[in-house]
Amino acid sequence: MSAVYTRVALIGLGLIAGSMAHAMRRAGLAGEIVGTARSAETREIARQIGLCDRIVDTAAEAVEGADLVVLCVPVGAMGAVAAEIAPVLAPGATVTDVGSVKRDVITQVGPHLPGGVHFIPGHPLAGTEQSGPRSGFAELFDNRYVLLTPVEGTDPDATARLRALWEGCGALVEEMDADHHDLVLAVTSHTPHLIAYTMVGVADDLRRVTDSEVIKYSAAGFRDFTRIAASDPTMWRDVFLSNKDATLEILGRFTEELFALQRAIRTGDGDHLHAYFTRTRKIRRGIVEAGQDTDAPNFGRSPVRRDGAAE
Repeated sequence: MSAVYTRVALIGLGLIAGSMAHAMRRAGLAGEIVGTARSAETREIARQIGLCDRIVDTAAEAVEGADLVVLCVPVGAMGAVAAEIAPVLAPGATVTDVGSVKRDVITQVGPHLPGGVHFIPGHPLAGTEQSGPRSGFAELFDNRYVLLTPVEGTDPDATARLRALWEGCGALVEEMDADHHDLVLAVTSHTPHLIAYTMVGVADDLRRVTDSEVIKYSAAGFRDFTRIAASDPTMWRDVFLSNKDATLEILGRFTEELFALQRAIRTGDGDHLHAYFTRTRKIRRGIVEAGQDTDAPNFGRSPVRRDGAAE
């Protein structure tokens, strides 16, 4: 595939930016990839592993001459980065992001961008609990959705070009209203993460179960909670503060459902429990059928030997 952009600037060099760099190189989507990060240590690691064609020290330097700028920083930092890069953005450039919240990003970033620059917020629904410049890999976006939330008046050609980049990275691309995006993600990502953090915290509080027992006897359910709860704390702090209304709405619904299940358990209402679990199992089946997860035993994980190595 020929290059979609001449120069792509990646601001922030964690899992998503690193995976974008690998995926763009895999498909030849960018003439040059320039990266930067706030931390000097991160920049040095990125240089050592050749993550980008060039690593520079500031965001303003990274975006010079770039026809695509990707903000890969925590949601809470988006506005400050936009203010820094605005004076040096090339006319006709596209600015996008990979944040998990869209309305707040639009509010933070939009006012700083000059006329003639296309602003197309985005969110790849892909990730792992890993972070940092070494964590990225080219296949992260394969068959995963990327949601674009173009602001009013966005040039359709600019949106089509960004779509082509993401599709070249292996992603399935759809467009969505920013507020609806935030509600959908509150259901599918934000509230589940909050519940996972809470469940791990509850286990830590149950002193009748020792720390060693929690770790040694972690069954699949708790183990998966801990995987989710290992995600970057700065990113998730910003997500919840930025998507407050939708998250609180879904948490309220969750609390109502939880009370109903408590009542069913207390009263021995097996029919209610069975019907509820049957309905939720169908949702899991739909996720697998949509190609967004595997139905392989143990969720496709490789068995681990006693010495800790995968078999």
